[in-house]
This record gives sequence, structure tokens and C-alpha cells, in this order.
Amino acid sequence: MLNSTLLWQPLDPKTNLTHFKTFLESQTGAQFANYSQLHRWSVEHLDLFWSTWARYSGFKFLNQPTQTLHVSKNFWESEWFVGGSLNFAENLLAKGSDFATAIQFLREDGNQTRISYQELRASVASLATYLKSVGIQKGDCVCGLVPNAPIATIGMLATTSLGAVWSSASPDFGTKAVLDRFEQIQPKVFLSVDCYLFKGKKISILDKVSEISLSLSQKNKKYSATIVDSFLGEDFVVKDIPFLKRFRDLERKTADDLTFTPISFSDPVYVMFSSGTTGLPKCIVQGPGVLLNHTKELSLHCNLCEGDKIFYYTTCGWMMWNWSQSALAIGATLYLFDGNPFYPNWQRLWQWIVDEEINIFGTSAKYLSVLESEGAKPKDFFSFSSLKTILSTGSPLFDSGFRYVYECIKEDVQLSSISGGTDLNGCFALGNPNLPVYSGEIQCLGLGMDVQVFDENGQSVRQEKGELVCLQPFPSMPLYFLNDPDQKKYKSAYFDRFENTWCHGDFAMITEHEGMIIYGRSDATLNPGGVRIGTADIYAVIETIPEISDSVIIGQNWQEDVRIVLFVKIKEGHSLTDDLRYRIQSKIREQTSPRHVPSFILEVPEIPYTVNGKKVEIAVRQTVEGEIVKNKATLSNPNSLDVFGMFPELK
Repeated sequence: MLNSTLLWQPLDPKTNLTHFKTFLESQTGAQFANYSQLHRWSVEHLDLFWSTWARYSGFKFLNQPTQTLHVSKNFWESEWFVGGSLNFAENLLAKGSDFATAIQFLREDGNQTRISYQELRASVASLATYLKSVGIQKGDCVCGLVPNAPIATIGMLATTSLGAVWSSASPDFGTKAVLDRFEQIQPKVFLSVDCYLFKGKKISILDKVSEISLSLSQKNKKYSATIVDSFLGEDFVVKDIPFLKRFRDLERKTADDLTFTPISFSDPVYVMFSSGTTGLPKCIVQGPGVLLNHTKELSLHCNLCEGDKIFYYTTCGWMMWNWSQSALAIGATLYLFDGNPFYPNWQRLWQWIVDEEINIFGTSAKYLSVLESEGAKPKDFFSFSSLKTILSTGSPLFDSGFRYVYECIKEDVQLSSISGGTDLNGCFALGNPNLPVYSGEIQCLGLGMDVQVFDENGQSVRQEKGELVCLQPFPSMPLYFLNDPDQKKYKSAYFDRFENTWCHGDFAMITEHEGMIIYGRSDATLNPGGVRIGTADIYAVIETIPEISDSVIIGQNWQEDVRIVLFVKIKEGHSLTDDLRYRIQSKIREQTSPRHVPSFILEVPEIPYTVNGKKVEIAVRQTVEGEIVKNKATLSNPNSLDVFGMFPELK
């Protein structure tokens, strides 16, 4: 049994979730004594749950569906809201009142921009009119190399208003990483900025834009425009950019000029990408179901209300950007920041949260870990009276991260660790404003998501580690993968492990509190002596050793077995002595098992991460074993991999 500590209890029962539960009870005659009963009902009556949520939340159909869920023999071929039509952008823009703030944007240099819902609709109309003039139609693709700024939101809304498909990457991506993604999609239009800011420096990307647009135009005869926006409002010199249109030169339209093209629930809206550290990124095509799921998560699980202020620190290369955009559909104010969150110091974002009276702040577990390692204590500087929820995702948030939030940021706050992924553009497990928070635990399983944990024999287990699975279809599951006509890649990604059951690739456990603990990716599993070990068990121990600032663990194939290798980054002022190695090994042995003890503990100057802040264990293992790491460009620090192939002990 886990020794979880109770950290927070809800005080106000008048939440969106409570109101929806009452509505469900009045509509169905069912009674739910607790959340577990509500969740069980939601997965036992999938079609009724999701149709009721669509109606209750005001999801706008242009034509009403004839069937909520058509269950196919194959999980992945099931269809949602059959016969219905809608427009994605219309649903995102329907609730915000004209003069309410839709977007508040903070640039790294301190410049702020406020955009009302009326102004946002007008800007979307201007870009949509131009896109239509250059031939963008339903099903066409528009790609954006954009910062987390209004231009990205406008680009997505204009594209989807026409029934077209949006995909984005962050401007700090390398040229190869961008082309590895966008060339697979073959967009007709490419939208970009001229530069971005990072650590106080202006970084021009015009050469990158030129190279990307030239390549895209050469490989797609229907390519029709490269639109470039001036990020700082300055003029810029352009060279070798085909079909160039400056964003500032678009003909200005009003909100009344905005029209919406109908699409079905099976038509594409987004193309998302897998991390791509083991090959070309998979192109994951998603439909309008992501929005229906997002509004459920934002409203019921995050208690986001119309007029609330939500800020998620993200980039446009991470699915949390797509997730956060859906706050517009609730009529909330979307707060955007682009730049380094530690420039000029760690207080930057927290000061903004206080100044703007933000209600919900989301970030990565990595960001919280860095704050903790730097000894930052926001509560000593700020009083977060408006902040009711902190969200964390990207990687598991361990006990120490939970304790850090409550000890150093705010005691009276709902800390919602959430977990799902790019694949579903949403969450399998997440927060609950009506439930307590326990250290190290995600509060609950998502409504309408038939999530379980399987042992190796495919049996459902509780309070045991196993594979995170989903037994029934859900609205935000991918429609298909691009360039996968026989669905081989799709089936291999999710359905190879257990028959007709979505296997997510995470180790997890459902706790005695009906919450969940995520232990990390099962595809980076260690397997010494044939015993499967999750890397999260070792990371949890390493986090308690003060001399270590970061680490990465791999299982190296060795003499027909696997040996565990631990790489550590040592804090300044310390060194990796024999005594420290012994203490690390002893702690791992005592707190996990002898099988978890690394064969080698080696020091490295830097730990490699993806641009989304995830450790790349597989790429490290490939480097150690002399394999070629494809798509190094997806890493934020690709050169950090080089040192891992130089240790004579591992040859």
C-alpha cells in the first residue's frame, strides 16, 4: 500500500462538475454517491454520456447527428456523432462576448497585447478571406512555424473556419525537424513569423523560413502562399521566399465577414506529431472530437468558467498548446507567453500571474523541478489570491514535486497532475475539483474514458503496476495516421499489445483513492534478468539525492541480458566520488530492489531533452549502443547526446 500524504481538500462543492452531475441525475434518473460511481456510469453509457455533454456544454452542430457512437468490430474504426456537421472554429468563438478579453499576450521583452473576442473574430476573418483567395478549401493543410502568440491562434482559427487542417511547430525547431514534419503533410500555405525572442535576444528565422518554404513549394505543386508576420512589429528584408504575403498587408475584415465551412466529426482538424526520436515523426490526424474532450477536461476537471483566466506555459510544438486553445470555447481569457520563463529571473511568470489575477496556471513537471532545484520559493514573494489551480504534465510529477508546490508556492491550491498525450490530444487521468489531492497521485480517471491498468496477462488490476489501457473508443482518438493506407502504423502504435484494446505505452497504477500514478513510458522499460522495471522507480530515488541536479537511465543490451546504466549531472560544487556512487546504489537498493541498482553510474555535463521537455532515454540508449539516432533535430540540446557514446566502460 502506498504511503500517500493528503495535501489538499476541496472547500467549495459548487463546481462545474457538481452542476453537471446534478444535471445528469435529473436527465437519467441515476444517482451518483461519489465520483467513482459517476465515472463508472460514464463508461458504461458512453454514447449517452458524450451526447449529454455535447448538449449540456453547448457544442454547436450545424446538422444534428443521427447516431452518437457507431461501434465497429475494430476499436479504431468506431465513429462518433455520425451524420452530424459542425465547424471547429465556430465552436471556439461562439461563447466569448464581443468586448470580453479573448487573449492577453506577454512577450519576453515585457510588451503586452490585449485582444477582445470581437477583435479576434475580425482578425480571423481577415486571414480566412486571404486563405480562401489563394485556394484553401476543406481538407487542405496550413502549417504554422509560430510562437505561442496571437498569430498562432489566429492562424488555427482561420484555417479551421474554412474546414481546413492546421498543424504547427515552434520557431526554435531546426529546419530539418520542421521539414520532417511539414513535408509529410504537404501544406498549401505556410504561416510563420520573422523572428522570436529568447533570453533577451532577437533571433531571426527568415533564412529558415526561406529554406522551408522553398522546399515545401518544390514538393507540392499546389503550394500557394508563404505568410510572414512581424513578431516585433518591425519591417524585415525578405529574400528567396516564394509566394510571399506579409500578414500586415492582409485586407482588413470585420467579425461579420467571418463564415464557417461545415465538416463532419470524421473530418480532420489537426495534424499532431509523435516525438520522432526513433524515426520520422508519425503524423497523427485528429478530428473535432478533441474539442469536445477538451471542453470536458477544462470545464469539469479544471473547473474553468466563462470569464476565468487560464495560462498554460507551452509552445506551439506541444499538444498542450492545442489543449489550451480550447479554453476559448468556454468563453475564458487565454493568457499566452512566449520566451524564456526564467528571463530575466524565475519570478517572471509568477509576477504576471499575480498582476493579471490568473485563475489557472499550467506548466511542465520539468519547470517545477527546475524551480525546486534553484531553491525558488514563490510564496515568499507573492500572494496568489486568485490562483485556484496549478496544472502539471509532460512527465510524471513525483512526491517531491507535489510537496514543493504546497510548501513553496501555495498551500491552498488544487494541484492537478494530468496525463494523456499527443496521441489523444487530451488526458486519460487528470484533476478533480471535488476530490482531495494526495502526494504523487493524479486525482482521478477522466470521465468517458474507459481507462484501466492491465498486468502482463491482460487482466485488469488495482493497486498494482501495469500497462495503461483504454477499453472503449473515445471522441478524441486519432482518425488515422497520414501515409498509413492499411492502418498498419496506427494498429502497431496502440493495438499490438492487447487485442482490440488501446495500450498507451505508460506504466501506471490505480491507487486505493481511485486516482492514478504514472511511472513513465513502458517502451523505455528496463528488463534486467527478464524482470520489467520502470525507470520512474529509480528517478524517484535520484530526486532525493541533493548532489544530483538531473539524470537519465537506460537499459543497455549486454551479453544476452540488459544492464542498467545511470547517467547523472552533478550540481556545481560537488563531484561524483566513490562515496556518492555508493550512496546512490545503496539508496536505490533499499528503496526499490537489488535489480534496480545500476551497473554503472557515470557523469555527463548535460541531459538530453526534447523541445517539449521530455527526457530521451531511447535516443541515449541508441547512442550508447552505436546506433544512429534519427531526428536529433527534435531535441532541444542535440549535441548533448555525443558524450554518451564515449564511455569505454560501456563498450
